[in-house]
Amino acid sequence: MAITLKLNGKTHTVNAEPGTPLLWVIRDELKLTGTKFGCGVASCGACTVHMNGEPVRSCQTYIEDVEDAEITTIEVMEEDKIGAAVQQAWLELDVVQCGYCQSGQIMNAVGLLRENAKPSVEEIDEYMYGNACRCATYQRIRAGVQRAAEILEA
Repeated sequence: MAITLKLNGKTHTVNAEPGTPLLWVIRDELKLTGTKFGCGVASCGACTVHMNGEPVRSCQTYIEDVEDAEITTIEVMEEDKIGAAVQQAWLELDVVQCGYCQSGQIMNAVGLLRENAKPSVEEIDEYMYGNACRCATYQRIRAGVQRAAEILEA
């Protein structure tokens, strides 16, 4: 079935069976590999993208549910003011260790800062809960979110 979707500001028509996860369309059909496969059950956050500005797990978001939505992936986050601040903070604080989960971490952090420009430590932990980091860089991720908020405030 042909589905038209808007991804990173461009319109794409793809052929996909109903029930196909958005993740596989992004990675396999559109060849954007920044969004990662982690668990397939929306538990780890590696596949996080934005749908209409809100973080969603693309492994459990089906292609037929995104036809009228604006999907944004990590590939264009530097064009977003908040996304650029988060990426700057991540680099300044050397947040990344292996990096596998970081696109999902960044996408979720951007979602948080869109909702709350100055989150507390508790609010960061609550919002970022469910984004797994196998290297356990949670303290650096938390510091990165705080630093991004400072950058945006300046």
